[in-house]
Amino acid sequence: MQAPARAEIRILASPGGQVGPFLDLFDKVRETGERVVIDGPCLSACTLVLSIVPNERICVTRRAVLGFHAARSVDRRGRTYAEPEASELVLQTYPTPVRDWIGRHGGLTSRLLLLRGRELKAIYRACR
Repeated sequence: MQAPARAEIRILASPGGQVGPFLDLFDKVRETGERVVIDGPCLSACTLVLSIVPNERICVTRRAVLGFHAARSVDRRGRTYAEPEASELVLQTYPTPVRDWIGRHGGLTSRLLLLRGRELKAIYRACR
């Protein structure tokens, strides 16, 4: 008899986007017990997976890249505004090693911080 196959979500390339749909998706992933394989760029709102899905159910491949920046909103005219309170809230939801890494690299600003390679594998296990 074989063990049942474990379902997984594979992130190949996510530029991010609106926060709401990512929160809904990752809540469902957390509830179903699926594992998350980060196998490419997971940027901006995609990184909320780190706050919602338990660390032991996340793994990274050599192609994985996490991209962090400060929260911002866009008005009806397309103007972008910083959201410092939202940035602080999101930062506090990340696991401590991720929060510490962001702090060592200047914090959440408009600049995109990229976590990858050895630094990423020091925080998340490699996928098998």
